[in-house]
Amino acid sequence: MKPPTLREIGTEAKLLLIGIPVLIWTLVPIYHMFLFAISPKEDAFSGKLWPDHPTLHNFEIVFRQQHYFLRDFWVQFGNSTVIALATGALTLFIATSAAFSISRLRAPGGRAVMNLALFTYFIPAAFLAVPMYRTMGNYGLLNTHWSLILAMVTIASPYAIWVLKQASDKLPVELDEAATMDGATTLQLFRLVYVPLMMPSLVAVGTYAILLAWNEYLYAFLLLSKDTDITLPVALGNFLAADDSPWELLMTTGFIYALPPAAIYYAFRRYMVGGLTAGAVKS
Repeated sequence: MKPPTLREIGTEAKLLLIGIPVLIWTLVPIYHMFLFAISPKEDAFSGKLWPDHPTLHNFEIVFRQQHYFLRDFWVQFGNSTVIALATGALTLFIATSAAFSISRLRAPGGRAVMNLALFTYFIPAAFLAVPMYRTMGNYGLLNTHWSLILAMVTIASPYAIWVLKQASDKLPVELDEAATMDGATTLQLFRLVYVPLMMPSLVAVGTYAILLAWNEYLYAFLLLSKDTDITLPVALGNFLAADDSPWELLMTTGFIYALPPAAIYYAFRRYMVGGLTAGAVKS
């Protein structure tokens, strides 16, 4: 095995000098959140790197909903889950169908539609919050989960269509031609050829849409009002309304809420890096 050259060693050293500070900068807030979560209330602001008496009592309070701000914790957690999964499913359905039509079926005007959809990102999403509120009110959707789901799908779909369209353009056209010659219909081509080969991109886009809805605060705050309808990010904001906010419970709830996205990344990590089209066409 050839030993590394000085140039290669220098490059790796530079990467480490950049990567280690970035890693520490990323982990420090997570560590402080965890530190609050395992600290008693009187020790939460002690400034110590590790509490003298670490405890899991805060987690017990959250799970058992033993605080005023946590009385609907599991309902709100369920609301966040349902809204995020519905947003991911609808975004994938819309984006996959649009990308397939534009890239593989060459639908007339498809590229113009995609460009117009991307043009919507010139307007910040925060500026659209009030018009979206008015629109949902006109259609009688305010204070329903559908209002937030449709709003999130509206925001996520243009980017999802663009990503899937770019990935779709890289698929070999010979696969479509071979499937058509074997008698496959358009629906079979979509279901049996297109979707399996696009799976890594679909997972990435679905994860993006789910996390977008999972972390959304502004639209959830505007479109939902009842304590049993709001999502957990909005409920976490209510902690700050008190004069003596229970920071240890706020951080514990936030730490719990951060676990599902981490689990999603861990579960689908193998789909996020490779393509399934390598070697699909014989040369």
